[in-house]
Amino acid sequence: MTTSFPRQSARTQRFTLGSPRAFTVSPDGSRIVFLRSGGGTDRANRLWVRDARGTRESVAAEPGELLGGAAEELSPEERARRERSREGSAGIVGYATDMAVERAVFALSGRLFVSDLMSGGTRELDTPTPVVDPRLSPDGRLVAYVCDGALRVIGADGAGDRVLAAPEAAGVTYGLAEFVAAEEMQRSRGFWWSPDSGSLLVSRADDAPVRRWWIADPANPEQEPAKVAYPAAGTPNAEVSLHLLRLGGDGGDGADAKPGGRPRPVEWDAERYPYLARVHWSPDGPPLLLVQARNQREQRVLGVDVETGATRTLHEEQDPDWLELFPGIPSWTPDGRLVRIEDTPGARTLHVGDEAVTTDALLVRAVLDVSADGVLFSASPGASAPSGEGKSEAGTRGVGDIGVFLARRAPDGSIAACERLTGEDDDGAAHVASAVRGGPTLVLSTASLGRAGSRVSVLGLTGADGEESRGGPAGAFSPLGTVPSYAQEPTLTTEPLLTRTGEREIPAAVVLPTGYREGDGPLPVLMDPYGGPHGQRVVAAHNAYLTSQWFADQGFAVVIADGRGTPGHSPAWEKAISHDIAGVTLDDQVDALHALAEEHPLDLSRVGIRGWSYGGYLAAMAVLRRPDVFHTAVAGAPVTDWRLYDTHYTERYCGTPQDDPDAYARASLITDDGLSGAAGQHRPLLLVHGLADDNVAVAHTLRLSSALLAAGRPHEMLPLSGVTHMTPQEQIAENLLLLQVAFLKRTLGMS
Repeated sequence: MTTSFPRQSARTQRFTLGSPRAFTVSPDGSRIVFLRSGGGTDRANRLWVRDARGTRESVAAEPGELLGGAAEELSPEERARRERSREGSAGIVGYATDMAVERAVFALSGRLFVSDLMSGGTRELDTPTPVVDPRLSPDGRLVAYVCDGALRVIGADGAGDRVLAAPEAAGVTYGLAEFVAAEEMQRSRGFWWSPDSGSLLVSRADDAPVRRWWIADPANPEQEPAKVAYPAAGTPNAEVSLHLLRLGGDGGDGADAKPGGRPRPVEWDAERYPYLARVHWSPDGPPLLLVQARNQREQRVLGVDVETGATRTLHEEQDPDWLELFPGIPSWTPDGRLVRIEDTPGARTLHVGDEAVTTDALLVRAVLDVSADGVLFSASPGASAPSGEGKSEAGTRGVGDIGVFLARRAPDGSIAACERLTGEDDDGAAHVASAVRGGPTLVLSTASLGRAGSRVSVLGLTGADGEESRGGPAGAFSPLGTVPSYAQEPTLTTEPLLTRTGEREIPAAVVLPTGYREGDGPLPVLMDPYGGPHGQRVVAAHNAYLTSQWFADQGFAVVIADGRGTPGHSPAWEKAISHDIAGVTLDDQVDALHALAEEHPLDLSRVGIRGWSYGGYLAAMAVLRRPDVFHTAVAGAPVTDWRLYDTHYTERYCGTPQDDPDAYARASLITDDGLSGAAGQHRPLLLVHGLADDNVAVAHTLRLSSALLAAGRPHEMLPLSGVTHMTPQEQIAENLLLLQVAFLKRTLGMS
């Protein structure tokens, strides 16, 4: 019996299990380290090592063997880390290596393990538990880790475990990222080794000022509610500082790894720039900090004097709306130039020192690697991309495209050219790619519309070993092979139409039922957006549309639109929602729907909308404010009152409730004057929320439900006991799809 798509999607965690990920390449390019589970339904990741110029792979660490068959146990700190990173798998979910990539360390079930990547073999070190975020020193001889809020160090040989920095009071931690850094800034780390392995930069977070929330599970009244520090908009954040800690002795083993004096504070104007957004420490220059004002309209790149802890400003930025944070910057080039990304309204460009190395033909998204021969980065077609890179006459070229580029360094130090890198089987079509580099070896992961999943290609720099392999020109990357994926093939395929629609050329995808033919008549519409910041849904990747295709096969024309506020278009596009997140994002969904209806078989008398998180907010808002357009909605984990969401995200777009209460009133679904809907146009609404959600608390949905009830508006609600924002449980993920389609069909009058 063929497994249904909802069940297969749930069991495979949306077809991600078994895919290789989390790559590290040794500096000499000879070894590739990565994670991969044993199959498409196996949640437990193993640690693998692969010969970069061959096909030989070996398992460096097998979690089942290391735990002796015992079940994995997660500490509250580890559960929180996984929730912040949206990590739903098990086993080895993260690791860190030394500079030479000869050793790796990881935490498993709260215990510390070290793997020898050269000769094989993994052993456990005797430490207090639970261990969180272990990281090797660059020379591979020490391991720093966090346990019970204290930063500790132990020799990689197991000798000399000791505390380096201990919390002075409840609520203080050393070496862990605070909530908003991990959830919103994509800074998951709290300590950084010096290149010489003799010092550490350590963040100290004190969440005493943060207000406490209690998250209870009413299905289990015998359990105490979880007490969490949640910095809601307009309320205090954790107090974060940075300290330089120098190890005693020669740093050679754990026995000598004691602090060489008290931690030295790193000084900057933390009152004006309270957010510690980035830390970078490499051999190419002094440590770099990116610190940001609370309103996120100002930020500075600081250099740290490691002798005194003093800082000096290397670069300063301002923006009337907000400043985005990007992966991989700031950083140094080997010759000591600052690498950064800069916004103008129409462009997002890469800068090396004083040189802008890209034009507005590319929208730079992240810096992936900086080496002597150039800067590796990811980018999408920009506003001025020529035909073939941006919008062609058909209006579809470049939609959803995210490529990997190398900005090559000329002999005089300038950037000579930006070259797009592709894998062995890439045919020049739009795709979604990412990459990791080590010396002459590049690991390139590419997803496209034409095939399921991602293909991982290994590329080698020709001429790096004195020979031009595979016939490529010297200095170019040529294919060396692929890293196999064990992910399952989906039971269905999809062929979405990607386009730009309407006067604003909104990126959109249309997914029709399998086998639909012209002349079959118009179809009920299901809008399937995220529609908000940092959530690009219209991408040139097959698997991104599998769930939408399944909904389409139930009899819908599914429409996905990335309106203003979503990434991948231009800075002005993203910042158009400043102080008006509700009106702008909803208007673009309506405009995209109406524009697409002129070219596709859309029945505008039967329009549903579904979404999760920001998409859930958008879905609920659609039937409340535009019942003339939307006829039913499923809103999962929606933000309904932005005063209840966190500081760094919400204040970026709305300011604070104290300074701009009108922005919060306009964005709120609870204070909305149209809560009761137009006369005679109350639309069906299904609210779904996990009771254990510590990101978008269930209070959002409960308050909306109470307001709807007070307004006499019918609605339905599905509480999910023990479920967080991720909904990782197989049965819940499967049945949520089935329940949604049943609700949508019933409320749209579909048989």
